[in-house]
Amino acid sequence: MDGQFLLPPLLLLLLGASVLWGQGPGPGGAEEEPPDEEIPEEDGILVLSQRNLGLALRKHRTLLVQFYAPWCGHCKALAPEYSKAAALLAAESAEARLAKVDGPAEAELTKEFAVTEYPTLKFFRDGQRTHPEEYTGPREADGIAEWLRRRLGPSATRLEDEEGAQALIDGRDVVVIGFFQDLQDDDVATFLALAQDALDMTFGLTDQPKLFQKFGLTKDTVVLFKKFDEGRADFPVDEELGLDQGDLSHFLLMHSMHLVTEFNSQTSPKIFAARILNHLLLFVNQTLAPHQELLVGFGEAAPLFRGQVLFVVVDVGADNGHVLQYFGLKAEEAPTLRFINIETTKKYAPADGGPVTAASVTTFCHAVLGGHIKPYLLSQEVPPDWDQRLVKTLVGKNFEQVAFDETKNVFIKFYAPWCTHCKDMAAAWEVLAEKYKDHEDIIIAELDATANELEAFPVHGFPTLKYFPAGPGRKVIEYKSTRDLETFSKFLDNGGKLPVEEPAGEPTAPDPETPANSTTEPKEEL
Repeated sequence: MDGQFLLPPLLLLLLGASVLWGQGPGPGGAEEEPPDEEIPEEDGILVLSQRNLGLALRKHRTLLVQFYAPWCGHCKALAPEYSKAAALLAAESAEARLAKVDGPAEAELTKEFAVTEYPTLKFFRDGQRTHPEEYTGPREADGIAEWLRRRLGPSATRLEDEEGAQALIDGRDVVVIGFFQDLQDDDVATFLALAQDALDMTFGLTDQPKLFQKFGLTKDTVVLFKKFDEGRADFPVDEELGLDQGDLSHFLLMHSMHLVTEFNSQTSPKIFAARILNHLLLFVNQTLAPHQELLVGFGEAAPLFRGQVLFVVVDVGADNGHVLQYFGLKAEEAPTLRFINIETTKKYAPADGGPVTAASVTTFCHAVLGGHIKPYLLSQEVPPDWDQRLVKTLVGKNFEQVAFDETKNVFIKFYAPWCTHCKDMAAAWEVLAEKYKDHEDIIIAELDATANELEAFPVHGFPTLKYFPAGPGRKVIEYKSTRDLETFSKFLDNGGKLPVEEPAGEPTAPDPETPANSTTEPKEEL
């Protein structure tokens, strides 16, 4: 959770009122609007353009602006949440306003603010037009509103006495309090900057000696209080190096999570943001009492691996079919364990199907971490008609045989069934196969990379296109240009490379989509 602690620079006062309050033209040459012009609104959202942006910056000290495209699916999904956030802030009489800009219709503004994908949100403060802050917060109403609240006022509550501190701790499941002997210290600025973006935690800070004493502290320390597991975790500030925001962020994220976390839509972002690469998953059916009893032993093993292995429970009876598919499992195989390193994506299964106990879980973790268990690879069975269609169907078990046939030039699409970019290019891929069906040395193929894993070719985005030219040497060329029939054809006709006038290194197609468990925010390119 990278945050920035921004204070309005006093120096800007010396730059002149016209620039400070957004009255002068920006880099794109903004027009000056009549001073009495009203800014139109839709559902509580200001509708901005090149003509009225300056006026909006003058009128509103804090302004969050969404650059959107009418055709963008992610923008459409964000729209109702964005309006709800505006309503929440209006109900509080907050001074922050939300606004939007139709990017394709306002080309000069998208150029001025370097907008390259939709939606893009930028936060303007004190009328400054030149250096808005990139919005990196949640995409739901409460999160948007809270992100703005923490920039309008203090991101942490100042605590003066025991009663106030205890009330703060009792009021939330997770509360973080910074104990600093000097509130003017740079470490406090670091603490407050982090608090701006850690929206799922409540923050307080104090310099009161009586509070240091109450909580048994003698030096600057950040303490996380929680109503689960061990109840408290301390992060002492290094007296020589000071407070490192990255280290503190990792500490808070790790200790704010339960030792055992149930996987769902609310917890998955924290799971993948925790920077713990090893995950141990217990697949159970939460509606079955014998399965629920296994959670005790699973949880007993967790403290030994805190910070090294993240313990996760996946309910096969809930909406987690995509997780089962990713591990090549069926619901009826529960209860069972799986281990994954999310950096290498290597997956591991227990050597035996014994009961899930604290001892067996501990043994399994040690075996994987010690390199005593080999990872497994997913592969579907080879379909009987895999080579009967124009686009050949590859799976893990026939990939090597087809891709590295020295007599064939093989062009393969690695796809995911849920990927919109894959669906968009499906027709062009079929037509390409039709076009080259009489070329005996060319094969157009596809492989579902979510159900078939290749140790030598890990796929991290969809679609991924690779060309395997005929001949010895197991050569592989990755295709990175426009995904249309004309460009595909030029690529094949030119022996696996594009003519000089169309460099392959600068794709004009959208970047490959990342898997559903990615924490990257969805966006669409211009």
